[in-house]
Amino acid sequence: MFSNQEISEIKKLLIPEKNIVIITHHNPDGDAIGSSLALKNFLKNMGIEATVLVPNDFPKFLKWLPNAKEIVIADYKRKKAGEAIYNADVIFCLDFNTAARIGNLGDWLTKSWAKKILIDHHQQPDNFDFVYSDTTVPATCQMIYHFIEALGEENLIDKDVAECLYTGIMTDTGGFRFRSTSSTTHKITGVLIDKGADPALISSNTWDTNSVSRLHLLALVLGRIETVKDGEVAILWLKREELQRLGFQKGDTEGFVNYGLSIKGTKVSAFFMEDLYEDFIKISFRSKDDTDVNQFSRKYFNGGGHINAAGGRCDKSLEETISEFKEIIEKENI
Repeated sequence: MFSNQEISEIKKLLIPEKNIVIITHHNPDGDAIGSSLALKNFLKNMGIEATVLVPNDFPKFLKWLPNAKEIVIADYKRKKAGEAIYNADVIFCLDFNTAARIGNLGDWLTKSWAKKILIDHHQQPDNFDFVYSDTTVPATCQMIYHFIEALGEENLIDKDVAECLYTGIMTDTGGFRFRSTSSTTHKITGVLIDKGADPALISSNTWDTNSVSRLHLLALVLGRIETVKDGEVAILWLKREELQRLGFQKGDTEGFVNYGLSIKGTKVSAFFMEDLYEDFIKISFRSKDDTDVNQFSRKYFNGGGHINAAGGRCDKSLEETISEFKEIIEKENI
């Protein structure tokens, strides 16, 4: 958490006269959107208007969140996003550890004279004016709750804030299944329920939104799932042509990688997918227990993330990437 001195300094920045911007990472997920909107709605309850910027569009299953329609998507409104950063006095950087994670917005961020406040749970953060980084916390949304606590403003957590925070915690813990989920996490979600978050409604709005295209893609992936290394590693994959043919929409493959871990005896799941527009392979890793896919992804696939959840990429073909992965894991103790 920020020190008492830092909290005191941040409080002085949180006034209506300041232009405040909230930025989260490329391909924003539930924790990214949840934390950004939670902070925006919280600041609104303080009488402060803030602008949320995302580099590119986010999944439809998150667009029900309170004030999600007010998010500025830089891919669609580049000029507006640039002006917001240029005029910002304060920029909150949520759920990412380096400017490289926010695409084209990264250059604008690094050139901005605004005070930059990082709240994030990924490893090896860049330098910012204020840094709250904790890799043991399962979701940035939980960190936003702790930040609000530190400000002494828990009374300003209303139903809108609570719904956003609950959604981010729920999604980034895999429905409270990941090992980073702590008793503190459950205590916080209990408070959020008391504040108006409806677990059944949030779960339904988030999970029960499958499109036919998503189910067709999932059926295809599960129909050819492969295990290697004596069943310890599961491999899933999709080609660009398949995405196009089956009507892929943003967010359709969210969570596919987790199905590999549902196989008995599997410790690691890897999902490989050809990017829809560019010639590279997007990779998602998930693991159980102490198996560190973060370091593995950093070492071999230009990625990173958390011990049990990481992403990466490879500029080779899909077949070459999977073949290389198989060769590596036979040598590595993963």
